[in-house]
Amino acid sequence: MRRPHDAAPAAAARIACVSRLPPDSPRAALVRALLALEPADAEEAADRDRILAFVKRHQRPFDRKLREGHLTGSAITVSADGARVLLLHHRKLDRWLQPGGHGDPGETTGEEVALREALEESGILGLALHPGAPRPLDVDVHDIPARGDEPAHQHLDLRYLVVAPAGARIAPELSELHEMRWVAWDETEPLGPDHGLRRALGKARALVAPSPC
Repeated sequence: MRRPHDAAPAAAARIACVSRLPPDSPRAALVRALLALEPADAEEAADRDRILAFVKRHQRPFDRKLREGHLTGSAITVSADGARVLLLHHRKLDRWLQPGGHGDPGETTGEEVALREALEESGILGLALHPGAPRPLDVDVHDIPARGDEPAHQHLDLRYLVVAPAGARIAPELSELHEMRWVAWDETEPLGPDHGLRRALGKARALVAPSPC
């Protein structure tokens, strides 16, 4: 159970975290971005604070060798007209998810991880970060069960709003997927998104969906 905490000491600790990092480092930039994020609910606020503490502890927070977990990057990818969002059905997890995944060696920002993963999984060229959306748009921490030689760990996910170019065609990498498709906003709920994805989709829709006539 997550316990309520005194906001003032917590805020002071987060600010102190920034001051101890090299000001021009990607970690410091990420901490500043996370501090600027306005959580949509108590769960996201708690996850944001867990990610802040994690980034403070680890010099290379995207490193998959970290046994407790690692940062990941996801792309809430929307069509150029804002009417649809790109979702994939993961083969192993048997769930509908957003494109995203682990950082590659040398990657130090969530933005580059999210854009590369979205390109690799969808095959869509010309993907771009939404110019007016918060970066990250949303954050989520979730447990990953043990598999093979890999122990159970956590994914601390940074989620960004990404826009596809007009006329974008999907050429998905299907080795880990059953399916990938564009989904109209009103058709996402029947796919069973978890609370975190539902929250991120709601944020994205509010920013890009066309206004009803």
